[in-house]
Amino acid sequence: MILDAWGYLIASLMVFGLSGLLAMAGLGAAFLFVPLFYYLGVPLAEATPAALLLNVVSLAFAAVNYWRGRLINWRVGLPVLITAVALSPLGALLTASVNKTILLAMFAAFLLFAGFMMLFYKPKTRAHPLNRAAEVGAGAGVGSAAGFLGGLLGVGGGNFILPVLNWLGLDARTAAGTTALVVVFSSLSGFLGHATLGGGLDPLFMGIMAVMAAAGSIVGSQLMKTRLSGAQLKKIIGVLLWLIAVKMIADLFK
Repeated sequence: MILDAWGYLIASLMVFGLSGLLAMAGLGAAFLFVPLFYYLGVPLAEATPAALLLNVVSLAFAAVNYWRGRLINWRVGLPVLITAVALSPLGALLTASVNKTILLAMFAAFLLFAGFMMLFYKPKTRAHPLNRAAEVGAGAGVGSAAGFLGGLLGVGGGNFILPVLNWLGLDARTAAGTTALVVVFSSLSGFLGHATLGGGLDPLFMGIMAVMAAAGSIVGSQLMKTRLSGAQLKKIIGVLLWLIAVKMIADLFK
């Protein structure tokens, strides 16, 4: 992987900004880092594990911030976390056997879905909370799906987890904090799965990006913790996701 000075500058600024924006929702920005790095010239086989590792770095800081603000629901989050961590390496190991064009098409479809959730999904408070068995079952189900697809596509799976936590009755800020915790470990599990496939990561590139991701995440989670409204932010992110998806789809048909 070879990036010039402009490539490093663009990547650094984008990683800082995107980490901060997505940390406000408890989501890792890996699903944006993968196409960003890919279009900057980083091979897909390196962009995917790099994005997952940055998810771990950025959301680890965010999760600590949310934990200090008592915005993590451990009872609901643990079933999601356990199944996501278990299934993420399987998805990562299957990445090598999936055709690159199909993988990019799946990633574009994921971005369209994530953008739709950002733009149109409105969480509603449940009139009656689910019982413990239903919480565990729903958590394990979404954790399995999010972990497998997250490992396969090189994303943390937070876009699948967050709406379900809202549906289970968690308020928006607690759902964001709990999602951040889960995505730290599911991303780490997916990264380790990709690491077993071989291929190295540029230490200089990863070092710079890790610092920028951590800084952006700290800023973003702190703003969220202090009750910054995220309505307009979600619309901006949703439109951005759709624009990236359209670009990727257009490239597939060239």
